[in-house]
Amino acid sequence: MISYIKKGVGFGLTSGVITTLGMLIGLSAISESKAVVVGGIISIAIADAASDALGIHIAEESHEDTESKHIWTATISTFVSKFVIAFSFLVPLFILDINVAVPVCIGWGFFLLMIFSYKIAKDRGENPVATIFEHLTIASIVLIIIHVTGEFIKRFH
Repeated sequence: MISYIKKGVGFGLTSGVITTLGMLIGLSAISESKAVVVGGIISIAIADAASDALGIHIAEESHEDTESKHIWTATISTFVSKFVIAFSFLVPLFILDINVAVPVCIGWGFFLLMIFSYKIAKDRGENPVATIFEHLTIASIVLIIIHVTGEFIKRFH
């Protein structure tokens, strides 16, 4: 049972950080409207959490030997973790100017990825520094591409 919770939380946390930061960085590159960015994050928190949870649910159902309670454990833990993580990015947006909130959100997201990456590495008996570096590098590449895309859209739209 614990492994299914860990699977759901790990997927939800990682997807929540990358997807929410992607939305935040992309929208903030296109528009400085806090309402647009907040609306995007709320949409991600609801729709993408449900989508990811259903994806985990179907993936787990495809394994013939997985018990129903384990399928639902992974499903619910994915939804809750993704939803909570996405909503956590709203806090800086509500209390800070958008130009300050975006870097704070990036720091928060990378902090979450670092903590979870460290735990994964320790559980697997691997070098935490290498695992953290790998995960943060992948996240950085994705977010840089999204930022460049947002700037391109802003410039040529």
